Amino acid sequence: MSTVITGASGHLGRLVVEQLLDAGTPAAQIVATGRDTDKLTGLAENGVTVRRADFADPSTLDAAFAGADALLLVSTTTVGERFDNARNAIDAAIRAGVSRIVYTSILNASTARMALADAHRRTEQYLRDSGSAFVILRNGWYLENYTDQLPVITQYQALLGSARDGRVSAASRSDLAAAAVAALSDDEHLGATYELGGAPFTLTELAATISDVLGTRIAYQDMSVADYTSALTSAGVPAEMAAAVADADAGLARGELFTDSDALAKLIGRPVTTAREALQVARQAQVSR
Repeated sequence: MSTVITGASGHLGRLVVEQLLDAGTPAAQIVATGRDTDKLTGLAENGVTVRRADFADPSTLDAAFAGADALLLVSTTTVGERFDNARNAIDAAIRAGVSRIVYTSILNASTARMALADAHRRTEQYLRDSGSAFVILRNGWYLENYTDQLPVITQYQALLGSARDGRVSAASRSDLAAAAVAALSDDEHLGATYELGGAPFTLTELAATISDVLGTRIAYQDMSVADYTSALTSAGVPAEMAAAVADADAGLARGELFTDSDALAKLIGRPVTTAREALQVARQAQVSR
């Protein structure tokens, strides 16, 4: 029996595969799936089984999930197709006899009003109604959503957003991947829904931390949602994604990306990565280029 990781060509899915290997799971028992298997060549070279899985093409899913005992269902990035894609994957997993489905949702999915939460909320309910054993991981905002911006922040000496003084409980992808590994591996988590996040901060506080790490003043510039959307599109972000990001910042302002839960630290068995630690690593990588 095997563990199937969907979206293994993406950042989170690949980290889960790598951490499963590091934890001693035999490569032959891991199936890494994605729409483009060429992006999974490195995993195949390490002995991981690679299969094509396109949620929008259900005919690919039965073969992709065949023989699986557990499935990590990483939510897709196509905003308008997320629920349909997830439903196709859940149905295929049940047909394949998968005994456990771990789904990566979003923080506060049951109450959040941001546009991104709707598909996650519907998927969670569909999974609960499916009769399958499940674990729902409500992942907070990635720290990488901010650290990846460091070159632009450095260039313009500003952090942009429309979050006002809302607090975000961001966590690193690596920590969230470790939580997924725990959920895939331990029966005690079955039936649980976890709110997963790190130490919360406002974007004003984040700008101050960036200033300390860079040794130069970085200001947080708060904007209206419309102006932030325009700024993102002007920077080359696709219109649909820009609108979703700005809308999420509005949700952040309402407290929808905040949690005081310590579930992430408990799942991974260690303190979570802080914003300062993540920024220091990103800064070192920037300097080393």
